[in-house]
Amino acid sequence: MKRIILVALLALLCLNACTRESVTLTVMAAASLTEAFEELAKQFEAQNPGVSVSFNFAGSQQLAQQLAEGAPADVFASANQKQMTAAVDSGRVEENSIESFAQNRLVVIYPQGNPAGLEVLEDLAGPGLKLVLAAKEVPVGQYSLDFLEKAGQVPLFGPSFPQSVLKNVVSYEENVRSVLNKVALGEADAGIVYSSDVSGEAASKVGQLNIPDELNVIASYPIAVIKDSQHTTQAQAFVALVLSPTGQEILAKHGFLPAAR
Repeated sequence: MKRIILVALLALLCLNACTRESVTLTVMAAASLTEAFEELAKQFEAQNPGVSVSFNFAGSQQLAQQLAEGAPADVFASANQKQMTAAVDSGRVEENSIESFAQNRLVVIYPQGNPAGLEVLEDLAGPGLKLVLAAKEVPVGQYSLDFLEKAGQVPLFGPSFPQSVLKNVVSYEENVRSVLNKVALGEADAGIVYSSDVSGEAASKVGQLNIPDELNVIASYPIAVIKDSQHTTQAQAFVALVLSPTGQEILAKHGFLPAAR
């Protein structure tokens, strides 16, 4: 009898394990979060057996548009509040569920060897410079324009500085990683990206000019569970990991600043 009971219990345990559905969590995240979130996903999957994380990395404006068009997702992490607000307006995110989880700042980058001889920010206005920016619809693209506008109000640069710089733009990219890649490949003399982009392997491929605090723009990153997520529990757990000390340590490792509290 004991043997029969034991066999029955083992069968029940097998049934529970074998019928447990695997879950794929879909996370839409700003392109600048790629390496940090990929590392977070490994941590999350290790803590949650049976759950895998699938990412859609792109410009935040592209992701917000996809959400508005009904794309299935479980979590949205944006590089600015504007695109998160768009997700709220399209009915995909509850406004009171949004959490800020990181900040970022701008830097000017150039290819290894610095072919244009950039030494100071004023050199961005030099004739013949090939500059790559993200499109203004992309968070980092708008932040870049904000930086130029601030600089134009400082005597050191002068009011003509923004327009002189913009004359040097050879392409506007759909996300920050495209800017980074073009500069790293030497297809442009300079670009403007987030400081977190110049970490890891990228740090060996590009040099950088810092933008002082008074001219810089601090980007704030919000995250939220998608309202119609089919995996709400797991989505909330992923957001909790991002906000946790462990998640914050991983983000800091990849060059992100802590969120303002």
